[in-house]
Amino acid sequence: MDNANDSNLVINLIFLQCDSLELNTHLIHPEWCLTSNHASLIIIIPIVEEHIVTHKRTITKNSDEEVEFINEVIASFAKVDISNIVNISELEEAISNFANIVNYSWTKYSKLVNITKYSKSWWNDKCNQDLANYRSSKSIESWKSFQRTVKSMKREFFDLKIQENC
Repeated sequence: MDNANDSNLVINLIFLQCDSLELNTHLIHPEWCLTSNHASLIIIIPIVEEHIVTHKRTITKNSDEEVEFINEVIASFAKVDISNIVNISELEEAISNFANIVNYSWTKYSKLVNITKYSKSWWNDKCNQDLANYRSSKSIESWKSFQRTVKSMKREFFDLKIQENC
């Protein structure tokens, strides 16, 4: 029931996380209430600076670079001597050699790409080729071919993602 003689009523609530020193830092200011009986509640939430990666190294799936990367890693693994591993330090050294081989080959065959809000995980060399073909010819046929390729690549990519999550 609304009564004009009563001052404004406000329920003061603040939800905090139990056992959290960072999120249980709160202040109550009853002197800030003005004409209502509302006491201002303030919580201090610390915001930690976070580094967001805006680029990554990648190798296009089913590309020549992927084949060369895999072949180089396999060939390099075959050269690593693992016949005389008799203690933990030798095992750690062999594992470190494997990691160095993969890292070197990855750096050699991958390319650095920028991650933007427009990045498309499904985009591949076939999309690049069809787009370049359209840009050079400006024909309706090449535009339709590009659109079919995009649709096909999206379908393939997202079908694979759906299967991975099932």
